[in-house]
Amino acid sequence: MIGKIVLTGGGTAGHVTANIALIPQMKRDGYEIYYIGSYDGIEKKMIESEGIPYTGIATGKLRRYFDLKNFSDPLRVLKGYSEARKALKQIKPDIVFSKGGFVAVPVVWAAHSLHIPVVTHESDMTPGLANKLCLGAADKICCNFPETLKNLPEGKAVLTGSPIRERLLKGTREEGLEMTGFSGQKPVIMVIGGSLGSVAINNAVRALLPKLLEEFDVVHLCGKNNIDESLLNTPGYKQYEFLTNGLRNLYALADLVISRAGANVICELVALNKPNILIPLPLDASRGDQILNAESFEKQGFSYVVDQHKMEKDVELLYNAVHEVFLKKSGYVIAMQNSNQGNGVDHVIQVLRDVVKAHQDDI
Repeated sequence: MIGKIVLTGGGTAGHVTANIALIPQMKRDGYEIYYIGSYDGIEKKMIESEGIPYTGIATGKLRRYFDLKNFSDPLRVLKGYSEARKALKQIKPDIVFSKGGFVAVPVVWAAHSLHIPVVTHESDMTPGLANKLCLGAADKICCNFPETLKNLPEGKAVLTGSPIRERLLKGTREEGLEMTGFSGQKPVIMVIGGSLGSVAINNAVRALLPKLLEEFDVVHLCGKNNIDESLLNTPGYKQYEFLTNGLRNLYALADLVISRAGANVICELVALNKPNILIPLPLDASRGDQILNAESFEKQGFSYVVDQHKMEKDVELLYNAVHEVFLKKSGYVIAMQNSNQGNGVDHVIQVLRDVVKAHQDDI
């Protein structure tokens, strides 16, 4: 039985949303929920808006490249470790669940030092640096992709999928039409470039707009400060910088989604059974995790993948992909419906229960 749980993770919204997705079920199960994150990271505002007690600690980033902060940040990590130990001693949780990010490293190791069981979750195909640093302290490691199992310590890895926020599953097409002002007479393409947007995706979609709008309505989440004011009154085209509460209704409205290949958003697409085109961040702009995510989803029949650099040279590749996916959308839907990589909330919570029980049996 889990009485108290500490959640941790931060640095980006993706490291927090899976934690938020678990909270409603945990509350229904009667857990006392606490959160340990950085002093003023994105996770602080997101978690406090959920009404969860929040403790901030010092955190540093461990970089693979030279930076003067590499000399000072280890001291911040040590301070964070000390602060996390103090908080955990006060809370006395039954278990710690980490979604990753560098703030999680001192929390996970502080829990391990206090003999508090730890479960972590790896969203991407291959573990990021922060999660790699936590592998030794974790009792179990949840993951999204079958291919990830071989990259994790034997006996620790569990394929759970990613926890999806309940509210995303409860949107309605009618509210989506009301939000966008679309007539509902054309199929809808939804474009997501991430919270900061994507210049490459934004440029490609806008270049194709005249042709796309002949057949589709387009709702475009283009990122902060990326609204194109010259297109504000274009019939059938609706732009948003970013959405939280209304996102569920746009998902419900969408017949096809064009997106980056971040682990959280693509797992949402599978849970919602949305045919999709993925344009992963290229290697010159990332460590390649989105490329691997996209390749896995394409292999499993969930997604159609477009290479960004090829698209930048020939925007018609994206236009052709839209028609290809739309014509074969039922096949993509069936593949997603038959997968075990939909909403991972129940799977993750069961892992937490099993770990706590095993820990209590050993005492």
